[in-house]
Amino acid sequence: MQTIEIPVPDGTLHALSFGDGPRVVLAAHGITASAMSFRTVALHLPAGWRLVALDLRGRGGSAAAPGPYGMSAHAADLAAAAEHLGAPVVLTGQSMGAYAALRAAATQPELFTRLVLVDGGLPLPVPAGTDPDQVLELTLGPALARLSQTFADVPAYLDFFRQHPALNAEWHDDMEQYVRYDATGEPGAIRSRVSAPAVRADGRDLIVNAASFGDDLVKLTVPAVLLYAPRGMFGQEPGILPQPLVDHWSAQNPALRTEIVENTNHYTILMTDRPAAVIASRLTDS
Repeated sequence: MQTIEIPVPDGTLHALSFGDGPRVVLAAHGITASAMSFRTVALHLPAGWRLVALDLRGRGGSAAAPGPYGMSAHAADLAAAAEHLGAPVVLTGQSMGAYAALRAAATQPELFTRLVLVDGGLPLPVPAGTDPDQVLELTLGPALARLSQTFADVPAYLDFFRQHPALNAEWHDDMEQYVRYDATGEPGAIRSRVSAPAVRADGRDLIVNAASFGDDLVKLTVPAVLLYAPRGMFGQEPGILPQPLVDHWSAQNPALRTEIVENTNHYTILMTDRPAAVIASRLTDS
């Protein structure tokens, strides 16, 4: 693994590069995550491949990068990264990163040979008149609360994550490395590197502009596959993309292949070996 800087129109973004092959996968992480969430997938790529995972604005090594946030801004950063890395490249995104990746592929398809969406990218139904800030608290409340917490030291922060119901049964070293990468601050005040204002802005965009991702899906021309989990953010059923939602949107664009990855939740689909190997296989299909 190497750390690299990716030029974008208003500066640079931090990224993690895994492997040194000539064929490139560009990856976008979830709303409170970082580039390190793709470590397990990268370890399953075959020889000849390299995975470059961006730290999106407000996260990881790009925590200080300024706004604007939102999926169009992240998509523009992904497009700039693809050009820097020698487009066309394979593109993937998980959770929020799937929406940013979808937007990038829909607006600049010439930069990407394939798109792999991981448990994200489908418009989530938002009833008319819904208060987006209320929805944000209902869906991301615990994650937002974590961003304001401090911990005595990194081991205490690790213990906090180990207790998460979606992670505790399958905890392993890649998850520990992910948490260590996220931790910052002095002893007695360890906290997440993720910017709460960035999370709120991005979360609001996903809610307020939900219909726009349907437009992206309908016009998508890049070969694409959606891999989705049957369980959600707390390890519970159903997943964040229920089967009727998957069926509806796959019918809108028959070129979008869909595949459930059994016995996974929103996090383990990306960060544990068996599903990570499935993702790696779909990324590198010839």
